[in-house]
Amino acid sequence: MTKKIAFVNFWGSFVPETFKITTYLKEKWDVEITDMAHADYVFYSDHGDDHWFAPEHAVKIYFTIENLVPDFNACDFAMGFDWLQYEDRYLRFPLYYFYPQICELMETKHQQPVSELMAMKTGFCSITVSNTNRDPMFVKVFEALSEYKKVDSGGLWRNNTGQRVPDKLAFDRAHKFSIVCENSSHSGYTTEKLVQAFAAGCVPVYWGDPSVSKVFNPKALINVQDFGSLQELVDYVKQVDTDDALYQSYLQEPALADPACLKERQMELLKRFVDNIFTPELSSCYRRNRGMWGGIYVGKRQRQVSSWSYVWKEKVNMYIWKTKQFFRRRKVSNDARLIFPALPS
Repeated sequence: MTKKIAFVNFWGSFVPETFKITTYLKEKWDVEITDMAHADYVFYSDHGDDHWFAPEHAVKIYFTIENLVPDFNACDFAMGFDWLQYEDRYLRFPLYYFYPQICELMETKHQQPVSELMAMKTGFCSITVSNTNRDPMFVKVFEALSEYKKVDSGGLWRNNTGQRVPDKLAFDRAHKFSIVCENSSHSGYTTEKLVQAFAAGCVPVYWGDPSVSKVFNPKALINVQDFGSLQELVDYVKQVDTDDALYQSYLQEPALADPACLKERQMELLKRFVDNIFTPELSSCYRRNRGMWGGIYVGKRQRQVSSWSYVWKEKVNMYIWKTKQFFRRRKVSNDARLIFPALPS
């Protein structure tokens, strides 16, 4: 039987046909990607409100790459970052598991000979930031560590390397440490930024997820939140930097604290989760409240997102956001022109 699937409210560069879940579904079933009105299964994300108008018969599956908690009044199933348990309705599945190459490098980083890793280290610490619409902690950590030694910034933000680095993994690999700050701090919200630093074979100076040690080995990273002040952090980084044995002990530690978090095991969990949704009859997968109060809840949201005031408020907020982004990019662009002068004609 053909599985009719729609994808709505995903980010602009999202391609449904190459989404790994779509690829897996096509291995087992005939799949038709259609519009929401004709879909039996609706995948949706955080970039819009169209999903509120999904057909009542459709099974809704929420997928987020942002620091957001699923609304189970709106969806039947969900995937996200939070440490939740809700019968068969939720799977914690951070985005980095969709990057198999860096996951494999991360999982095996402690098996690489330390002498080889040390031979690659030509710099003290790296940071690569271009999007500054995030918690300012990355600025504080960068400035604090820069008081000790130069931190090489390879992104557009405060670039001091002469160019925006074309290969972040190679850039990080040449440094002993890498500053890794999440966009925000929330339990469970660990992104590919940390995995990339481990994959590069450097010691992450990490800020973000307060529960990061549930998955990642605290002996393999320096957690900013373990220190009472930034000065205490800097003093400890100095200690690790000047003590080869101590530094190398970080390199020899596995990145993961829990073998259950290996990529292959997590991909198996994802397949089971997806099978549980798509194998039974459609009506057997209904989980969200389709009764009176569920209908009232959805109806209120439909009226809200359709209202004149809501639509214009969203337009104004989007205009303000785009204006800020324009001036932020123009500032970054001006800085970049100073760093990357145009070639003579």
